[in-house]
Amino acid sequence: MDRSQQPTYKAVESIRFVKPEEHKVGGHFSLYHLKEVPNETCRIDLYFDAGKCFGHRGIPSFVNGLLLSGTAQMSSHEIEEAINSRGGFFSSGVSLENATVTIHCLREKAVELVEIVAKAIQDVSFIEKEVNEYLADQKQKYLIGLEKVGFLAQKMFQEKMFSSEAMYCETIQLEDFANISINDLKKFHQEKYRNGLTKLAIVGNLSNSDLDAILGIVKPMISNDQVDYATKIQNEAGLFYVPKENALQSAIRMGVQLFNKQHEDYLDFLVLNTILGDYFGSRLMRNIREDKGYTYGIGSAVVELSKTGYFVIGTEVGKDVREAALSEIKKEIKLLQDQPVTDHEIELVQNYMLGQLLKSADGPYAMMDLFLSANINGMNLNVYNNAIDKVKNITPARIQELTNKYLNWNDLSIISVG
Repeated sequence: MDRSQQPTYKAVESIRFVKPEEHKVGGHFSLYHLKEVPNETCRIDLYFDAGKCFGHRGIPSFVNGLLLSGTAQMSSHEIEEAINSRGGFFSSGVSLENATVTIHCLREKAVELVEIVAKAIQDVSFIEKEVNEYLADQKQKYLIGLEKVGFLAQKMFQEKMFSSEAMYCETIQLEDFANISINDLKKFHQEKYRNGLTKLAIVGNLSNSDLDAILGIVKPMISNDQVDYATKIQNEAGLFYVPKENALQSAIRMGVQLFNKQHEDYLDFLVLNTILGDYFGSRLMRNIREDKGYTYGIGSAVVELSKTGYFVIGTEVGKDVREAALSEIKKEIKLLQDQPVTDHEIELVQNYMLGQLLKSADGPYAMMDLFLSANINGMNLNVYNNAIDKVKNITPARIQELTNKYLNWNDLSIISVG
């Protein structure tokens, strides 16, 4: 290799995506395994139908945070020590529709760690002292959040974005911390964790005997039910302002209900989203950060759910330029509706998006993430090579069409706090 010569530029034509092996275990449960890992590391993801939309008063988040809080046989400290002593790392999280538990480890310890974590989850006792300490900690974080304009704006954004679906729009209130009972937590745990495992994804060079052992460990948790997620949700359109005394900034969130990967306009809309606000050279960044200096950062995104999705723009600006920032955002959307995007801008965005897709497929862990993102919408990895074709063939007229079709200012839920 002659390092004095610049490598030849080569456009992205296609990407060879590696599909994980699927092991169906009856019902709606599958284990997905990607073994092409060039080292000894391993990642195990357990998926549960235990998202925020399945419980009231913050219970899904509280149960998820208490999964390793101790059993009748092991304290939380002993569980943590058992994981750490084997070189493992545990994390968990809860989204609107799903909850996940992730284990990072060396492959030789994978079966041991799955056994430790699965037993801790199945047998969690919700010990009163542990529960009270956890809730006190979460309440303190909540009180701190109430002083932040970004936290308040996001809270109201969820309420307005999912206003037509009670379980999706519900957010935690301060009084919920005092009204949660241990029985509430146990009931949700029994329904959504002890019998709620819907998917298992493993990245690591594990043997078939290891996979069989892991399946044997988690089998008691496998769900036999298929959950129905919301298929269409209507946001409450309008401008909503919440004053916040002594705030130096104003947080802005705005959005509209949209769709996920299954929709025919999804891939083309991603190009529109990138032009408007999804990279550093986007129109919103150039205008509101670089030109006006109203913010350190502004962005837009398409957020996917199992059966639907939504579009969102978010930023924080100086309190004295809140109205001006809203006007500039409206102006940028109007420009995309009225004026064709130049060929130069489209080419720039095409190269950026194709480069980002190539980057997102770098390595087995990234490949599994891409697969899971498609799988949650009932699709396969072909969607990404379809995306390459869509990105390369987008036209200015198509960008205008989509902006006029989906980004009507009067259809947006527009929240500002500060």
